[in-house]
Amino acid sequence: MTAAAPPRLVGLPPVIARHTRLVVLGSFPGVASLQAQQYYAHPRNHFWPILSSLWGLDLRVLPYRARIAAMRERGLGLWDVYAACRREGSLDSAIEAAEPNDLASLKRRAPALQGVAHNGGESARAMRVTRALGLPVWRLPSTSPANASWSFERKRDVWAVVFREAGLDVV
Repeated sequence: MTAAAPPRLVGLPPVIARHTRLVVLGSFPGVASLQAQQYYAHPRNHFWPILSSLWGLDLRVLPYRARIAAMRERGLGLWDVYAACRREGSLDSAIEAAEPNDLASLKRRAPALQGVAHNGGESARAMRVTRALGLPVWRLPSTSPANASWSFERKRDVWAVVFREAGLDVV
């Protein structure tokens, strides 16, 4: 008997404004994010705590819409490398039949864009595409709870360098 294929999943829409200066690209939302229809919804993911630390504003206590508004007003955008895929669970290593997002459209979507940052290794596989935009491209340590080999402080320090290089304010 053949095992059934994992379900086809569809990702989240981009959070990008015309004034976005840096776009952080994840790979594809995990189960918690898809269920909540919110980027980085897993409670142990370091994404929101890192931004909170960088901006001196506790985003974690805010409703999701307020988090997104705070991000947008500071020039940060979010999207994923993959628009859809098949996957059981949340691990990037389980992604199958991935359908890419239109990353070539980033400069059109965000004319003020100063750079692209890949959140983790699976996202960084698309660096060839994002480098073709002619902008600085960085690989950030993954904020995923699966990336336990990096401490929160070490992740935060790398993220701070990239934010500064992209022209985003950091406290």
